Amino acid sequence: MIARSWHGRVPESKGEAYYAYLLRTGLADYASTPGNRGVRVLRRTSGGVTEYLLTTLWDSIEAIKAFAGEDYERARYYPEDDEYLLEREELVMHYELLADS
Repeated sequence: MIARSWHGRVPESKGEAYYAYLLRTGLADYASTPGNRGVRVLRRTSGGVTEYLLTTLWDSIEAIKAFAGEDYERARYYPEDDEYLLEREELVMHYELLADS
């Protein structure tokens, strides 16, 4: 199994709205992509900034490509992301999942 991690930062004032937006966009797309095995959404707020760390679990790189495209190491963004995000991180990280208990 492959874990794919993405990190994003929004102003604290948009933290709740961004989570609702994630539910409608990325999280819905993950769930509808064959080979996706779930998502972990972590959030923290500090110094006026709310950070999100999303880790999705996938059967294979091929399943990730079905979601992200051939250049699967690039982060996938949605049209309204710029209304929330302080910056767009270019790349995501992929890890081999060795244990999940």
